[in-house]
Amino acid sequence: MKPTPRFTQPDPVELARLLPAPGDPELPRNRHRQLEDAVMAHIQQLHSAAGPDPADAPRPARRRLRRPVLIGIPVALALAGVAVVALNTAGGPAGPGEPAPVAAPVVNIQAGSDLTLASTVEHIAEAADRDALPAPCPNQFIYVKSKVSYTTTYVNGDTNSSHTWVQPLHAREVWLSPDGRKGWLDEPGYQPEEGITLDSDVTRDSYNETKSLPTDPAALLKKIYARTNGESDRDQQAFATIGDIVGEQLVPARTAAALYRAAAKIPGVVVVTHSQDAAGRDGIALARLDPQTGQRIEWIFDRDTFAYLGSRGLQVAPGHDAEPGTVTERTAILQRTVVDEEKERPASPGRAS
Repeated sequence: MKPTPRFTQPDPVELARLLPAPGDPELPRNRHRQLEDAVMAHIQQLHSAAGPDPADAPRPARRRLRRPVLIGIPVALALAGVAVVALNTAGGPAGPGEPAPVAAPVVNIQAGSDLTLASTVEHIAEAADRDALPAPCPNQFIYVKSKVSYTTTYVNGDTNSSHTWVQPLHAREVWLSPDGRKGWLDEPGYQPEEGITLDSDVTRDSYNETKSLPTDPAALLKKIYARTNGESDRDQQAFATIGDIVGEQLVPARTAAALYRAAAKIPGVVVVTHSQDAAGRDGIALARLDPQTGQRIEWIFDRDTFAYLGSRGLQVAPGHDAEPGTVTERTAILQRTVVDEEKERPASPGRAS
């Protein structure tokens, strides 16, 4: 790929000309969160480099339960109004201080089936209902350590072409208060050196809110559907909402079991007998294909214990400059427990799910 020159303070008119024609303007809910967090982290880095302005009060980052994502350079420019482009000859484009992205892995696509959906979900729900993780006290924090990799798309303005890369697998740690009002994220290479605050008045999907959800699967699913909107496929939004909750949060055992049983009622959910998380662990997955993006999201479970391992995004149909079989995201939960203080790391290995 032809190296892109480094530049600053681009002309907005010229930048607009270089951008490809816009696609579907509607973004999934979690993508909105990802873009907001990535831009706010970038702005905080720029602010720190320029030095504090005494007239400015500190402004915390917006809370989200999903991870931030590396944004393709033109998107970042359009949102943040700043341009710094770098190209590593060993990999893809990287922002300042970020590890260079690498080529996305491509795997064989295994067809999903709903033939064993009911029995598989029942095994998963029963395992979740037996979970013995402690309930956090109001002044404690939920700690989740994971290994993750997400997609970034690089757009070459010279050739009007784009290419999909992924972040190298890297560590991610979050601390969340039970009420969802306080939190911290440490993701070296993708956030400021000391991490970034997740403090917020937005408490959706917090432990306390999740604990109050119905444990009857039908009632729970009705409540989840009430949160959907017309921006994308309603069933996919419901599936993504459940995935957001179980992916990076501590969920009470009965609620977790109800969430999986509710997911089985969503049209299009299937079982994939082999999937692999970011730690390389092979498991069985509950999955659903997003009809708008052609991407299948897979929740991966240990095939013996049925404990949650992580997730995988797999491009099944052509789309977003990724060929079928491209692994667009990978996560693996390495540790999930309760600690007494924000930024405290547990002394013992704890539970991985």
